[in-house]
This record gives sequence, structure tokens and C-alpha cells, in this order.
Amino acid sequence: MEGFIFDMDGTMVDNMMTHHRAWQRKLASLGLQLSLEEVRQSIHGINEEIIERLFGERFTPDDRRRIAAEKEAEYREIFRSELKLIDGLDEFIQAANQLNIPMGIGTAAPPENVQFVLDELQLHPFFRTVIDSKMVRQGKPNPEVFLSVAENLGLKPENCLVFEDSPTGAEAAQRGGMGAIIIATTHTPEEFARFDNILRIVPDFKSLRPGDWIGKQAYND
Repeated sequence: MEGFIFDMDGTMVDNMMTHHRAWQRKLASLGLQLSLEEVRQSIHGINEEIIERLFGERFTPDDRRRIAAEKEAEYREIFRSELKLIDGLDEFIQAANQLNIPMGIGTAAPPENVQFVLDELQLHPFFRTVIDSKMVRQGKPNPEVFLSVAENLGLKPENCLVFEDSPTGAEAAQRGGMGAIIIATTHTPEEFARFDNILRIVPDFKSLRPGDWIGKQAYND
């Protein structure tokens, strides 16, 4: 293992419930009433793909982009006062930086949300590359986002360790030939049973030490 790749929402910041509330309100305004549990099960991937999946051809591509932007603006307004890193992540990133471990972010979040988190939490110096939803053709579980991060870090996929919170992200890592550590902020451990690339499932970063993974093979497909 030579480098770390982080998902953002639910992995670096515990914001998924805020996203779910914002989605629930936006979908209700469009005539689709979902419980928070139904939202949790349905909402994964790139926003425009989510809207197309839920509504089919009802909205044009421009409409989908507008709806997604409105939802994300509402999310940022709600979450600003709650924004903080997952427990233990600050220390983990600092330790990895001291060890000169290359780190990148691969996220389905739009660039506005990525900059919101990186700016507010002053994280820019720690990440050599960031790939967001506007920089890939296909969202997770397609591995494109993680493969792009690995390429930008100059690393082979099998030498990267992915930190994720969702089954969709775990599948993307597996399809990209990467091991994964699951931060169980949003999903239960049972939801990851079908994946063979999961190295650990933990509630936060407090028990993790970046040096434990240096030189080890993250995943052997």
C-alpha cells in the first residue's frame, strides 16, 4: 500500500443525514414522497443520475442540473453550522502527512460541495488531487473516480487504499482492484457482506493508524 483515497460525504464528514433531509424536501417539492429510510436506500451516486433514476425522462438534462444545484445549495445552508470531520480523521490525516503518504479524494459530490468542505475545514494542503462528480463520465459503482485519483497520484490501483462509507463506494473500489476500509456512519456492516475487498469496518478513524498499512498489499483480487 502506498496511497490513500478518501470518499467525502459520510466518510470524511458525517453529513449523510443532512443530505437525506435535503433530498427528501426537494423530492417532495417535485411530487415524490419518500421516507428518510427510502431516501437512504435510493440516494447514491451523481445527482443528475439520481434524478434520472427516480423520474425517468420527466426532466431535461438542464432541469436535472438545476434541481441538483438547488438541492445542494439547501444542503450547504443546513450543514454549515454542523460541519466537522469524522472523529479521529484530523489526527489520521496529520499522521499520514507526516509519513508523506500520498492522499486524494474521489467523491460523487459536486465541486461546490467539495470546495465548501475543504475551505471550511482547511484541508487543501493535505490532498494532492481531488476528483469530483463533474470530472468523471460515470459515477460509483463505476470505478472511474477512484482510478482517476490513483492515476493522478501516480500509483497503481492495487497500491491504493480506499476509505468509504457506502456499499456503492465499496463496489467501486472492488471493481477498481482496491482494498477498502469502511467508516460505518451510514450503513450497517451487514450491507458490506458481499464484498471481498473490505479490510476493516470501523465507526470512525480513532482506531486507525496510517503506518499500519504502509508496504502491505491493500487488495489481491
